Amino acid sequence: MSEYDNDNIFAKILRGELPSEMVYEDDATVVIMDIMPRSPGHALVLPKAPSRNIFDIAPADLTAVTSTTQKIARAAREAFEADGVTIQHFVEAPGGQVVFHTHWHVIPRFEGVALKPHTGEIAPAEQVKANADKLRAALAL
Repeated sequence: MSEYDNDNIFAKILRGELPSEMVYEDDATVVIMDIMPRSPGHALVLPKAPSRNIFDIAPADLTAVTSTTQKIARAAREAFEADGVTIQHFVEAPGGQVVFHTHWHVIPRFEGVALKPHTGEIAPAEQVKANADKLRAALAL
């Protein structure tokens, strides 16, 4: 396995070098909206500490990410009136991982509606923000 790359896009977002639509933050995790959403409300849960994926994440960070993922999944189901939620974690390039900073996808799902491609089109910023606002409102309940 390759070493962690401090210049990956999520590391830059966590350092404030690139913009993101942040939805939630605690001591160990950050949640941002995916700019190439596979479904309305698609969010990403990231640990603040550097790691590539589940193979090298510290156990305490994994626990924190799992807890935050559950919180976001519940809020996404509520905010988007979703029929279900898909949670995904891609591991290394052959497993579908594109950005090599540990992250989980939380994707609201709707009966009979297929997901958009994993590396699809960038959504308009106003759409990403509107979905972030819905998710933030559900988290505030």
